[in-house]
Amino acid sequence: MRFKQSYLEFTRVSEYFQSLGLLLARLIIAYGFFEPAMMKWNDIGAVAEWFGSLGIPWPVLNAYLAATTEMMGVVLLALGLMTRLISLPLMMVMIVAIMTVHLPNGFSAGNNGFEIPLYYLLFLLLFLAEGAGKFSLDRLFFGERN
Repeated sequence: MRFKQSYLEFTRVSEYFQSLGLLLARLIIAYGFFEPAMMKWNDIGAVAEWFGSLGIPWPVLNAYLAATTEMMGVVLLALGLMTRLISLPLMMVMIVAIMTVHLPNGFSAGNNGFEIPLYYLLFLLLFLAEGAGKFSLDRLFFGERN
């Protein structure tokens, strides 16, 4: 019984780190989207060609959509603004990346597998489910439940 009480107390105290964890996760994931977004914007034509070679329909439109979604994700995740909303299109970007680029290479990140995009997808699912946490503009503008 004493172990159970100790564990419950530990759980209660550790909940104070939830918002800090969400903040750090948001910043890391936002940073992770920054370079791919900038690479896309720096040569959107090459990205559209590459998308076409992968069989992605409307490659020019989808290149712009992916680049825009990633850049919006960088800004919104970093600020913790509309976190749940931006998580959905970013999840779609990750699913497409996994299916078209990474899946044939297996799981391992060392072989350009789907490991890292899967982690991003899981973090985005966490943001969708949990929101941005206390250290966010969502909390400031939309209240505690966000």
